[in-house]
Amino acid sequence: MNQTTSESEDLAPIPRGIRSTGVRRSRRPQQPWPSDEFRILSIDGGGIRGILPATILELCERHFLGGSSAGRCFDMIAGTSTGGIIALGLGRGKTAAEILKLYTDHGNEIFPPEPEAEGIARISQKWLRISRNVHRVRYSPHALTAQLEKTFGSDVYGESESRLVIPTFDAHTKVNVLKTPHHPDFQVDWQKRMVDVALATSAAPTYLPPHRIGTQVFADGGVWANNPVMLGLVDALTCYDLDRHKIRILSLGCGSGELRFTEQQMVRGGQWDWRDLVSTAMDLSSQNADGQARLLVGADRFCRLDLPDQVHPIPLDDFKAAVSLLPPEGERLFQENRQQLAAFFDGPRPAYAAHYGPRAAAP
Repeated sequence: MNQTTSESEDLAPIPRGIRSTGVRRSRRPQQPWPSDEFRILSIDGGGIRGILPATILELCERHFLGGSSAGRCFDMIAGTSTGGIIALGLGRGKTAAEILKLYTDHGNEIFPPEPEAEGIARISQKWLRISRNVHRVRYSPHALTAQLEKTFGSDVYGESESRLVIPTFDAHTKVNVLKTPHHPDFQVDWQKRMVDVALATSAAPTYLPPHRIGTQVFADGGVWANNPVMLGLVDALTCYDLDRHKIRILSLGCGSGELRFTEQQMVRGGQWDWRDLVSTAMDLSSQNADGQARLLVGADRFCRLDLPDQVHPIPLDDFKAAVSLLPPEGERLFQENRQQLAAFFDGPRPAYAAHYGPRAAAP
């Protein structure tokens, strides 16, 4: 998860193509932080279900900020997969309303639905799709790439106005956390195009192909950190001289499923019965991350909004269900938690000073 190559004797070099071996041999020097609080926004992965956190943030912009970008109200934004795309948009100064429009207007191009069929034809169509997906990814990345190109153009990661922390993993199955240049150690990632960072974190196995950046190949960070809240919290605590009790966190989910053992799992317990183990593991790791963050900063300084315990959760590629069901759920969550949310959106946070890249010379 380390960030840099460096000429400093304190940092080990990164072998070509293997980023995660570039470790600092000593504790990371902490930068000073003013006495006021540090605010973190964390956004889960979840494919087209990113409509849910985008809706909540859009409502916050409309009701608390006069339509300006929600990203400016946080000192750091951590985002995984679809949450990483939202984080990148906010970091570039775009509004949640603009990002939500990308999902609602173009989600059916990114995840095109299968033609509707009836009766036996529908069953045959389903099994044909499953069989086809055994041997190749379900979707082409071209539609998503096209929309990201329109959104970010040639902008590089170092142009983000917010500190960003975005997970992925590489072809060596090593975890990677792509970070903006908010610490002197973070010398590499700022040069990556925002489009490439977005495609790297959202390349969900079986759904979209891995994404190549130079000599490295990346896949979806949701496999190991679908809820990135602890990545943001650990990065804040290691980069800055912070009192953890002065950190406040808003953590937004994309809708999780109901986690219960099935009768088949309890009686038989074979591979077929546990075929959804990856999704279960992702949900459990998300619960763990939230629990750890809540313990560290205190329950009164931690706000988590999600749709738990859905017996039939929306698949991450089901555009029709997501665009129909999630906006009203986002409205409900906003209204039920309006007072808590308002405390996060009472004005912009100071811009961070970049150590490298196009913003490094900015005041």
